[in-house]
Amino acid sequence: MSALAAAQAALAAEHAAVYGYGVVGGRIAPERRDEAHQAYDAHRARRDALARTVRDLGGRPVAASAAYALPFDVAGKDDAVRLAALLEDRVADVCSDLVRAARGPLRHEAALALREAAVRAARWRGDGSVAFPGLAERASASAGKGTTHA
Repeated sequence: MSALAAAQAALAAEHAAVYGYGVVGGRIAPERRDEAHQAYDAHRARRDALARTVRDLGGRPVAASAAYALPFDVAGKDDAVRLAALLEDRVADVCSDLVRAARGPLRHEAALALREAAVRAARWRGDGSVAFPGLAERASASAGKGTTHA
């Protein structure tokens, strides 16, 4: 995968995360609303930075969709927390692709984004984390061996 393609995929994931956090914010418990707002702001900032990166790499930034299909019905605060963790996992996945494809400062920024998404996912999950954030194939293998932990 080229750095441009990986940056476009990361940008698309950030668009989806911004949309998803709009849903999370409407359903999250009041005591976690600030956390959701901070994550929303972080994804907006990362989205804007990735749009600039795509342009710098010679591409035209992928546009956000008008709406996104949610992976499950978000009926209340517990579903909102689960959605937030899933959004962060998905961002971590594409950030890991960007880390692999990029070099120099872009690779460093992608690694920071991967770390931030993994930390937010672990915070949302509360009781555990993925052993290898952004590497779904390793996380699945590790989960079967009981190596995931908080």
